[in-house]
Amino acid sequence: MGVVEKVTVSLTQETADFLRDAVEKGGYASPSDVVGEAVREWKERRDLLGYSPEELGDMVREAEGSGTSRFVTMDDLKTEARRLYAAKSTMKR
Repeated sequence: MGVVEKVTVSLTQETADFLRDAVEKGGYASPSDVVGEAVREWKERRDLLGYSPEELGDMVREAEGSGTSRFVTMDDLKTEARRLYAAKSTMKR
C-alpha cells in the first residue's frame, strides 16, 4: 500500500448505516476498510472493462439499433463460438 491520504466524504444516512453495520458485524475492521475495498473493486471493474458508463451506454444503443441476431438460442451462439474457436486454433498450427 502506498502513501495514505485522509479524505472526507459525505454519505447518505442509508449508506452510512450500511457501512457502520458492515463494521459492527465484524466484516471489516473500520469504515476506512469498507471504503477502501469498495474503491479497489470499482477501480478493478473500470480497469477490466476499460469503458466509461457513457461508452457502455453508446455500445448498448448501437447493439440495439443493429437489428436482431441470427442466433435464436444461446446454444446456437455457443455452437458458432466453438466453431470459430476451433477454426482459429486449426489455423495457428
